[in-house]
Amino acid sequence: MAMAAPWSSSSCCAAPASTSAPHLLRRPTSAKAAAAAWSAGAGTRSCGRRHTSIRATAAAPPPPSVDYAPGTSPGADADHVASLKIKLLSAVSGLNRGLAASQEDLDRADAAARELEAAGGGPVDLSRDLDRLQGRWRLVYSSAFSSRTLGGSRPGPPTGRLLPITLGQVFQRIDVVSRDLDNIVELELGAPWPLPPVEATATLAHKFELVGTSGVKITFEKTTVKTAGSLAQLPPLEVPRIPDNLRPPSNTGSGEFEVTYLDGDTRVTRGDRGELRVFVIA
Repeated sequence: MAMAAPWSSSSCCAAPASTSAPHLLRRPTSAKAAAAAWSAGAGTRSCGRRHTSIRATAAAPPPPSVDYAPGTSPGADADHVASLKIKLLSAVSGLNRGLAASQEDLDRADAAARELEAAGGGPVDLSRDLDRLQGRWRLVYSSAFSSRTLGGSRPGPPTGRLLPITLGQVFQRIDVVSRDLDNIVELELGAPWPLPPVEATATLAHKFELVGTSGVKITFEKTTVKTAGSLAQLPPLEVPRIPDNLRPPSNTGSGEFEVTYLDGDTRVTRGDRGELRVFVIA
């Protein structure tokens, strides 16, 4: 999927870190129960205010296309699909949205996602199920974050020791009527002692259009930053857009992703640079 960040017009991000999700191991009876179990546990633990130092890992090559299992249908066993959703959410829990993922973690998450994609009844048809995209989604995992930068394979500031940036929750707000897609990123910016850290929310506005049956193309429009906490009274700041002729080749202002699994509470996407992202409805 292509998502954008305040420092990049087509990259981003998504849920706080968690170390375990013991209650997820009970087999739910429905897909909604699966999402409820996740939201009640690891998904609701917001990230702390301590900075996270992430070890560098080699970027994984773009994965092959999804191999949907033959014979699957929209009527596939709901309990089986729910168990695969729990397996995927368990695989990505404790990885701080992917910032702390090793290559082994990346492989495990990708394998779990492929199982869910294959059991989901074949490729997603957004011409029929576009309404399911509607709403506010919370990112629980992005394989792009393992690159040690918030931009993933696109330009973005590094995390950890070089810059005192702590990534909070990340959301994606989609309006299928107006075709708006906004990436909403909560950040904490370190400040010299004794000043307190600065809390801010960056909203990256995009327009989207469908490409084929399951593809989505997003085009960046603007970034707005709103401070929170003790500076909440300050007005929103609109970040000037980089002129197209000054953009680096890796930052085109647009991107594409494919929706490979979609139901009422869980969404899996794969970006144009091989990024795997997992969302749950907020």
